[in-house]
Amino acid sequence: MGQLHILLIAGGPPGEHEVSLSSAQGVLAAMPHPTELAVIAKDGLWLLGEDAHEALLAGVAEHGTHRFPPDLPWQRYDVAFPLLHGPVGEDGVIQGFLQLLGLPYVGAGVASSALCMDKDLCKRVLQQAGIPVVPWVTFYRGEPASEPPFSPPYFVKPANTGSSVGISKVKADQDASKALAQAFAWDHKVLAEQGIEGVRELEVALLGNIHAEASVVGEITYQAEFYDYETKYTPGKAQLHLPAAIASELSEKIRATAVAAYRILGVRGMARVDFFLSGKGELYLNEFNTIPGFTPTSMYPKLWQASGLSYPDLLDRLVRLALED
Repeated sequence: MGQLHILLIAGGPPGEHEVSLSSAQGVLAAMPHPTELAVIAKDGLWLLGEDAHEALLAGVAEHGTHRFPPDLPWQRYDVAFPLLHGPVGEDGVIQGFLQLLGLPYVGAGVASSALCMDKDLCKRVLQQAGIPVVPWVTFYRGEPASEPPFSPPYFVKPANTGSSVGISKVKADQDASKALAQAFAWDHKVLAEQGIEGVRELEVALLGNIHAEASVVGEITYQAEFYDYETKYTPGKAQLHLPAAIASELSEKIRATAVAAYRILGVRGMARVDFFLSGKGELYLNEFNTIPGFTPTSMYPKLWQASGLSYPDLLDRLVRLALED
């Protein structure tokens, strides 16, 4: 099979809009197949053609010009590549639309996208399957929030955002009300997660459909209070150590756990899986990201490059996995 015609969809609602456009810049530069770009502006309208590329150069699109669904020659594309982080992109919404069109697309399907996007539901499924997750409690907007059953520090986060959007760390001398209000500004459901003492943050990238491959394990270190939005996307704020300085047995355990969770959650195409390792040596699966970042600082492509798979070859594999599935 020769060259494929790809439709790259980027942008999306506020929150992770700029991250998506930054990811799209990297993918467009490295994609080994002819690719057209569509950008969803922050107001929900679409930009096509030169307007989309101008938005990409600007790094943001506040307003679009085309209503949904946009007038695109959908039948001309072999594969769609939704590179939308957060709501609309990772929660099954765009996947359902592409499925109705009968257009193959990169990444997880409707059900697994929605499941992995909702941190509360994802944790419940993984916990039931015997995979250790960070202890948490769930709060709902409009209901009184009780004190979590674990001591500070703990983290408060929206259930359905990524890129560390809306996350706060609550310390022993702080009231959680401000953190809860910040998280509820993004979602109707909020999690409080126990802080892990002496934590090390480890990540692995997955690639494949039913039978996924795992990359080498990497470790992230940084000086910030936690791995927040600024630290994640500002060059030089965080360091990725490849491979992580951990025992080979632990590396294999992390890779095997990630692959098992991938299958349990029904993910296909790709995922980045984040783990916590406590100072006592306890391993927790923290989060599952079905549309990981492809920005200059993003870990997913770097993990594969460290595993011997170049950026263009990774993109080629992803679009061919979409057709295979």
